[in-house]
Order: sequence, then C-alpha cells, then structure tokens
Amino acid sequence: MPTTRTRTRLTQRERSDGTIEELLRAARTLFAERGYNATSLDAVVEAAHLTKGALYHHFSGKQHLFRAVYEREQARLAHIVAEAYLDAAEPDSWEAVYVGARAFLVEVLATDVQRINLLDAPGALGTEEMREINTGCVKMMEEGVRRATAKGDIAPHSVTSLTHLLYGALCETAMVVARAEDQQKALDASLTELRLLFDALAVSGR
Repeated sequence: MPTTRTRTRLTQRERSDGTIEELLRAARTLFAERGYNATSLDAVVEAAHLTKGALYHHFSGKQHLFRAVYEREQARLAHIVAEAYLDAAEPDSWEAVYVGARAFLVEVLATDVQRINLLDAPGALGTEEMREINTGCVKMMEEGVRRATAKGDIAPHSVTSLTHLLYGALCETAMVVARAEDQQKALDASLTELRLLFDALAVSGR
C-alpha cells in the first residue's frame, strides 16, 4: 500500500511532466511557425500559459528548449522510418531499407519538419550537437544495411562506410528539397535517383 508521501511524490512528478509537455508543445508550434530566431521565451510561456520561472526550472534557455524539441522531432522521424521499414513487403531486406529512406524524404516535405530539423537546427545547435542527437537514426540505418547484407540482397560492403554514405546523402537531399522552389518536383526527382541508387547496389537477380 503506497504511503501518502509516495503518492505526493508521484503527483509532483506528474505535474512536472505536464509542465514540460506544455512547454515543448508550445515551443514546437512557435519554432515551426516563426523559426528559432524569431521565437522568444516570453512567447513560449504565454502560449503554454505558464511562467518564465516554470520554464527556467526545466530548461536553461532557448537553445536548451530547442534541443529538447529537436530530440523529439528526431525520435518522431525515426519512428516513421522504422514503421515504414517494418511494414515493407520484405522485412529485413534491402527493399525495406529503401522504403524507410523514402519515408524519411517524403516526411521532409512538411514545412514544420523542414523549419525545425533542416533550416534552424544547424544554426541553433551546430552540426556536432546534431550528430550527437542523431546517432539513433544512424544506428537504425546501419542495422538495416547489415541485415540486407546478411540476407545477400546486396554484395558485401563495409557496413559502417555504406551507412554513413547513405545517411549523409539522405540528409543533403532533404536539405535540397527543403530549399527548392518547387519542392514536390525536387522530391520526385530525388526519389527517382534514390530508387536507381538502391537498385544499383542490389544483387542482380534478387
């Protein structure tokens, strides 16, 4: 039977989690709509119906808050890619890796995703900090390449090297799409080239 003290501690934790959730939700909306530079902490706490003190209790400043939003965005993107990979007709195959990569590029077409993940994150966080946060996505790609190689869908490669080549290409392609005048046209062209690249790496006859 939990004590009153234990129940109070849980309630405080739930209240704290709720405050963080409100701050992150408000911050994501404003970062997506206005951009990092144009979003003030005053605007965030006003949108969240909280005080500046509540914000500083959980975050040291705007960069720290943006990092938390970016981490969530990367987790959400990783989930989308993983779901596409697992839903592919041939799980653990090279085709499944392509389906996951395609899902990532399609998601990039959303303007809120572009603003936070592609346009503002490099300046707000820097490439090294972004790379630190994105290690999960890289590992997911690496595991997909490793499984496809083990199945014989692609010829033996340096899994690590191929992973970073593909991941870097996807990130650069996403940036090109985000900055294109006609984003849908840029995405369609990129997906065509992505298909050709994956087909070229596939073992003939599979």
